[in-house]
Amino acid sequence: MSIKQAATIAEVIQLLDEIIEKSKLEQSAIGLFAILYREVTVKVKEGIRDGSFQNGERMEKLDVIFANRYLKAYYQYQAKEKPSECWGFAFEQADKFWPIVLQHLLLGINAHVNLDLGIASAQVSTVEDIGDLKSDFDQINAILSNLVGGVEKCLIKIWPTLTMILKWTGKMDTFFIDFSMQTARDGAWKFANEFVAVPENQIEACIQLRDQRITEIARLVSNPGYFVSAVFKFIRLFERGTVAQKIMDMQIMEEKNMECVGT
Repeated sequence: MSIKQAATIAEVIQLLDEIIEKSKLEQSAIGLFAILYREVTVKVKEGIRDGSFQNGERMEKLDVIFANRYLKAYYQYQAKEKPSECWGFAFEQADKFWPIVLQHLLLGINAHVNLDLGIASAQVSTVEDIGDLKSDFDQINAILSNLVGGVEKCLIKIWPTLTMILKWTGKMDTFFIDFSMQTARDGAWKFANEFVAVPENQIEACIQLRDQRITEIARLVSNPGYFVSAVFKFIRLFERGTVAQKIMDMQIMEEKNMECVGT
């Protein structure tokens, strides 16, 4: 399988559509994050069109570089090659029974924001001007945060059992999302500022070290301790439908949009 790469945001969306449709056919949970990421990409495209970013041309370049890291990892995994460790871990969980939809989304966010976004941000910047990117960087993260914030509401619509679980666990689910998103936002910007100054001959070693650290966060998302894991397993037993049906449910919610932003 060849590794497809995009040249424009429109091509990113087209390739994400292909991944989503393939995931439906193969009953692969990989398609769950792809739907969330597609919505992020559409929002960025609309923001560029509407002049919402300080530098639309730079944001399109950043978005394509950012997306191509995900696409490269996906096609490497499909070809049984070795992608970055954190993406490999996330994709492997898609073949397992126990992760719930929320975990699949957070695993994708963890790899893509914590590793890929910092690298992409550095690649469109220099040490001297990376500070100019901060406003647009925060905006792309705000888009993602808003979408993730709607995950719980949408999951309740698909799986009413979750309502009962949330009453039992109080703020546990909100904490889980906020922890991941805040860690990702702050860590990605810090890493971007460090990475942009890394000498050429140290770039691969720097990426590998970062990849290892992010994979450790992925393991926490996958196994967040006895109590939370037990709650998630209970939720998983009451999830309705096949993987393909869950993907289609999420797509319907995206089409209806914004009352159910994010899944």
